[in-house]
Amino acid sequence: MVHQHQVEAARRRVAAIEGFYVHLAAYLGVMLILTALNASAGDGWWVQWVWFGWGIGVVAHAIAVYASKPQFLVNWERRKFREIVRR
Repeated sequence: MVHQHQVEAARRRVAAIEGFYVHLAAYLGVMLILTALNASAGDGWWVQWVWFGWGIGVVAHAIAVYASKPQFLVNWERRKFREIVRR
């Protein structure tokens, strides 16, 4: 039997994955346009700095969504949850 908290956790997980894919799609779309603009301007390459800077944000987002949490953080979340529920 699936409990309500499992359903809510699954919904949050799906929303986090969807948010990452939206972020990645926006990054790729905007970077494609900026690269084309930079190539047509011919004033040197500045777009690589945008690729790099925003790319760090995309990688950080991927790590936040797909990497597992350290056990100490999982334990802390459980303790805090119980503490708040007991109030």
